[in-house]
Formats: sequence, structure tokens, C-alpha cells
Amino acid sequence: MDFNLSAFAKDTHTAESEHVKVLILGAGPAGMSAALYAARAELQPVVLTGTELGGQASLTHVIENYPGFPEGVGGLKLGELFQQQAERFGARFDFETATSVNLSQRPFVIKTYSKDYLADTLIIATGASPNHLNVPGESELTGKGVSYCATCDGWFFKDKKVVVVGGGDSALEEGIFLTRYATSVNIIHRRDSLRAGAILQKRAFENPKISFTWNSIVTEVLGENAVNGVRMRNVRTNEETVIPTDGVFIFIGHTPNTQLFAGQLEMDEHGYIVIDMLMRTSVAGVFAAGEVADPHYRQVVTSAGMGAAAAIQATRYLQEKQL
Repeated sequence: MDFNLSAFAKDTHTAESEHVKVLILGAGPAGMSAALYAARAELQPVVLTGTELGGQASLTHVIENYPGFPEGVGGLKLGELFQQQAERFGARFDFETATSVNLSQRPFVIKTYSKDYLADTLIIATGASPNHLNVPGESELTGKGVSYCATCDGWFFKDKKVVVVGGGDSALEEGIFLTRYATSVNIIHRRDSLRAGAILQKRAFENPKISFTWNSIVTEVLGENAVNGVRMRNVRTNEETVIPTDGVFIFIGHTPNTQLFAGQLEMDEHGYIVIDMLMRTSVAGVFAAGEVADPHYRQVVTSAGMGAAAAIQATRYLQEKQL
């Protein structure tokens, strides 16, 4: 996305505006943790939640590897606890979506549909969105058997057959969850080994409802008004096969939500915001945390830690600049 910054700057005060010391974009674990730390520093942070309070973690049925919850905790519940804790110290959550960002002036200008926010510091925690296969039938049948969230849609596939595309932690976690409802779960992976953690692999291999199709990719989702099958191609033999299925769940990675910052912040070749060990971006006073800047770990606990670090650095920045 390209911005004519000089033209944009002339129009920053046409709507209602509010000045804040710390503005946080995104309400996943990184944004919530940043809000908590900034609030405890008495900076009255404002969080623009976007459309998904709790981030991707809120779509996970049970999170078993977040410290402090030995029996696991629901993703939605964990998000609610994060929010309550941040609000206790004065953080404010606005159900707004940023439509444009101008980082060329001070304070930074972040536009939403209803108002402008003028921010002394900005913490970007906009996360990442699930990748699509981009094959025929996928978009047409999304919501009609194609899904990117087993926790959201698994119940609709009770006593039905489904396939899961992917081989990482998310694919196996969601595949195992789907066995609560589906009669069978076929995990289709383009390689001959999984990328998921050892514990998840063990659970999946031992689950009698789960089977695997190796060295294969989905080339088409079949069906008219609902999914009834997928066409696959073996990447080694090029042989094509069609298997019947009632649902297709796709977990093949994520793309960072950084479109708003294109041309304004340094990013890597995959679109992740480049940060240093102090969560600082290429623009002073702008920090990034969580999956928007983390192509490696992508865990709730690491995102929360990054959010805390970003808020601490934002606090120090404000102190140094006497803002």
C-alpha cells in the first residue's frame, strides 16, 4: 500500500481526534500484555481491538502450554482474563479498526472510521492472518465446508468426514480437536514428515480417527453448494486423486497483518516488521510485538513477552523525550 504522506498530513484533523501517550493496535496476547504494562506505568494506554478481541489465541479451544494453567485454559477465557487485568490498571479498549497510519509526523496519526488518534508512541500488535491455498473452489466454498478455524466450525461436522491441510502445530492441534465431532480426520501434508512438536505428533499418530496422506497437495476443492471432496496431487509422482470429504480445514501458516505500514516501516521479504531486541522498529517511538514481527515462535507466551517488552520500551522512550 502506497501513501502520499504530504497529502495525507493535510487531512489529519478533519475528524474528531484524541491525543494518547500509548496507542496499541491489536488485542491479542501481545497487545493485551502491552496494555497491562503500559497501564501499570500509568500511561492510560488505548487499545484498538479491531474485529477480533483476543487475537488468534481466542479461537483455540484449549491452550495447554501457557504458564500458570496446569490443566490448560480456553483461548477465549485467557483473552478475557488478559483484558480484565489490563483494565484494572486503567487500560482502555476501543472497538475500532485502524484504516490508515501516518508515521511521518509527531504525534503519529492513526485514523479509524470514527475518529483520529494522535499517539506519542505506537505499539503494533496486529498479528497475522491464516494463509489460503488459492485453489479453485476454496473461496467459493468458504463457510460451506471450507474453514480456517476448527474451534469455530468443528461442531458443524459432527459424524462427518473432514480433511486437514498442513503439518505444523496448528494443523495437528485442530485435527485432534476435530476428532471430537468428525468420524475421520485425514491430514494432508506436502512432505513425508511433520513439523509439529513431538507431543502433538504422538497424540495424532495414536488417535484412531486420524489418518495421513503424505507428499500431497490439494489442487481443488470440489462441490457445488457444499464441499463434497478434494482433488490432490502427489508431489513426487504427479498422480492425481479425488477423495470424498465433507469439510476442508486449512492450516498452512500465516501472513503478517502489516499492509497499513507498507512503505513506512522496514519489513523482511515475507512482510514481517523488522525489530531489534528492544522491540524497536525502523521509526523511533514505534514498537512491534507478537506475530506481526515474529516468524519463528508464534506462541502465546512469546507474544505476551514481546508485548510486555514493547510497553517497557515505550515507557522509557516517553521518559527520554519527556512526553
